Amino acid sequence: MHKPINKTPIKNRIGGVFLPVRDIEKAKTWYSKILGLTDGEIQFGHLFAAPMEGTAGLILDTMPMWRDENSNLSTYQVPSIQFVTDNLQASYQFLKENNVELMTEIQDDFYFVFKDPDGNVLMICRDLSNKD
Repeated sequence: MHKPINKTPIKNRIGGVFLPVRDIEKAKTWYSKILGLTDGEIQFGHLFAAPMEGTAGLILDTMPMWRDENSNLSTYQVPSIQFVTDNLQASYQFLKENNVELMTEIQDDFYFVFKDPDGNVLMICRDLSNKD
């Protein structure tokens, strides 16, 4: 007879966030430029774990196991990940200058929404944890 577990063995921490991408090399290059990443390697031919603060990493993955019979892969069509910034206007301008598809202007002086090259919808918000 097994003793019941009173406390969850699952940690209250996100280990990583997966984003579906079509071309791992292209995605790695794009995210490296946009997030200022300088290291990391593609693993197993289909995923790239981008080192991030606050999680174990942002994982770009071509997700071969999750494609449909026509090899199609769904992407996030709503903001699924929020990146933070200390300078919202500079971040908006940086993405604009790098020809990133911006879906909104800056909203409520707090956030804006954009797409990655695979069509995943992402968000950038002012970092409220910065008390300066």
